[in-house]
Amino acid sequence: MRIDKDLVAASATPLVLGILAEGDLYGYAILKRVGELSGGSMQWTDGMLYPLLHRLERLGYVSAAWGTSEAGRRRKHYAITASGREALAERQEQWAVVADALRQVWQNAQLPPTVAEGWA
Repeated sequence: MRIDKDLVAASATPLVLGILAEGDLYGYAILKRVGELSGGSMQWTDGMLYPLLHRLERLGYVSAAWGTSEAGRRRKHYAITASGREALAERQEQWAVVADALRQVWQNAQLPPTVAEGWA
């Protein structure tokens, strides 16, 4: 399934903040986690993730520090900050409202059962 670019963009910030709320990670691990969470439907690229991480860092939602992997490679690790957790909580509330509105519309609409059941 192809996910619309606008939907990916709208969900990127809360998704990355939510992933980092699980624990500190480096870029490749974040990309991998997005793929896992979406069942492989969302395959982000470096070109999408790193500008987002840099923006979140400028906003104070994420901090970054250089570290070394088990294999001895230098990697930049990202962590969610206290203000990032606040932003994530706000986004969770916003998405809950949007998801609820969509659920209600789709339950009342004449949609194929597979689409409507996915949000039930």
